[in-house]
Amino acid sequence: MLDFALRVGFESRLCREYRAQTKGKVENGVKYVRRNMWPSIRFTDDADLNGQALEWCDVVANARIHGTTNRAPWEMLAEEVPHLGRLSDRATLGPYLRQDHKVSRDGFVSWEGSLYGVHWKWVDATVQVGERQGTVEVWAGDERMAVHPRAQQPKQRFTLPGQWSGLPRGDHRPRKEAVAVQIPAGEVERRSLDVYELVAGAAA
Repeated sequence: MLDFALRVGFESRLCREYRAQTKGKVENGVKYVRRNMWPSIRFTDDADLNGQALEWCDVVANARIHGTTNRAPWEMLAEEVPHLGRLSDRATLGPYLRQDHKVSRDGFVSWEGSLYGVHWKWVDATVQVGERQGTVEVWAGDERMAVHPRAQQPKQRFTLPGQWSGLPRGDHRPRKEAVAVQIPAGEVERRSLDVYELVAGAAA
């Protein structure tokens, strides 16, 4: 959160945890949405839900007379806009638009049902995956490691050029120590049956 605030350019004011009265304006806004918008919503996917929510904001929430200010939020926003700073560009917000994913043992990250390749040296590492203008980008911190076209259907697989470049050959892998050890079978001396008869006669 501190990193986000410094990048975007605002200051956070911390409130005591589990004390709603120290941040009542924020808590009441959530309560208002939960009680007024949410019960009437019927949606099919995220895009449909977001569209209905924006329409509800325009038609209901921002057009009503606010109980504290006794004015419509849209009217107050029009007065405040000239004093607001510009939103940060996408490059600044990029790290917060990505999701953490672990690179599989075969050098791919799974995102929205498809596989996207990264260099084999990142196997088992956690990387960040995000979408930008129809492409899927894979990042490690501030380093962009791969760019792929976004899959048009589930279960597509995209290989990165040079994905396995420099991968050691399998015959150079260290040998594993054996858990069980095989020992040679003992050799039994072969004798004529006459020897056994002679020994038996001497014992008798």
